[in-house]
Amino acid sequence: MKKESAGHGTCDWTVCRANSPVVATAIHDGHVMTLEAARRMKLDEGVRLREEDPCTARMCPKNAHRIVVSLSRFSVDMNRPRDKALYLGPEDAWGLDMWRVPPDDVMVEEARKRYDAFYEELRMLLEEVTARHGYAVVLDLHSYNHRRGGPNEPPDDPEENPDVNIGTATLRDPASWDSLIRNFLDDLRGFDYDGRHLDVRENVKFTGGFMARWIHEHFEGSVCVLSVEFKKFFMDEWTGMVDLPAVERLRTMLESAMPGLRKSLKEMGARDA
Repeated sequence: MKKESAGHGTCDWTVCRANSPVVATAIHDGHVMTLEAARRMKLDEGVRLREEDPCTARMCPKNAHRIVVSLSRFSVDMNRPRDKALYLGPEDAWGLDMWRVPPDDVMVEEARKRYDAFYEELRMLLEEVTARHGYAVVLDLHSYNHRRGGPNEPPDDPEENPDVNIGTATLRDPASWDSLIRNFLDDLRGFDYDGRHLDVRENVKFTGGFMARWIHEHFEGSVCVLSVEFKKFFMDEWTGMVDLPAVERLRTMLESAMPGLRKSLKEMGARDA
């Protein structure tokens, strides 16, 4: 596997290439702040971590291409439209009052340069993968909070908060990917997760973000993004403490679904899947 550093700054993200039609991304895993954002930021690390997606980089299957963003979404958010890549006010960030000193035009432009560089890198990788294999799947990995009421309050209703939410609503022609999606859901549901089966559902909590929409627009018919949102049952979202064996089991679960993804792509006509 070939590992490369990339980005407008020093190692804003890393790209690890593999011989695979599957690309795994962890674009909200990062916790690193740019110097200017850190200087102006009012929020402490714990609040920022609660809205980031820690450990999603660890969940990426090892036998897939991997893109991991090390920058915090509070420096630049790769899952927002370009004009929203830097959060400017509470309306952009869950009502949080973030800035001691609001971003100026220079800071906004710098964030957009990083954003543009990331999407150019993503475009080039997907062009390489689709040129070789014909089709590709992107596992867009995220996590989400389910105890927003507070650390001593009961968790949110599990009927509306599955263990794993698969977002597929940004697909332009979902019918053409239906078999692949059903097989992926079945593989995750059938995985033995520490003696139980996880609640895996589609488009319940999240339907897919901007990056998925961008990929489906630019690679329509050749790339399917599966936006995988893990409920933060693998960690305490208020203290930041992580159950690393649980994280490893989630990575193993995704790796167990890789043969099924390859088989589905091969049935669609992918080469070397």
